[in-house]
Amino acid sequence: MVMADFIAGQIEHGRRAPASRLPSELDMANMWGVARMTVRRAIQELAEERGLVQTIHGKGTFVTSPSRWGNQKSNG
Repeated sequence: MVMADFIAGQIEHGRRAPASRLPSELDMANMWGVARMTVRRAIQELAEERGLVQTIHGKGTFVTSPSRWGNQKSNG
């Protein structure tokens, strides 16, 4: 997904520091001119498949520490 790749590039090249908060889903949807669901899918990919971000309900989505990058959820 293009949006996930773009955000991943920002994280991996140091433009978004570990523990920094990403803009809200709504803000990113407005910035990119896409549906909020598109943003949600990109964040889900970054969290579950790449381990680059973590979403905390009611707080936001945050960049994880580099030690977690590339870690994926196992399916059992």
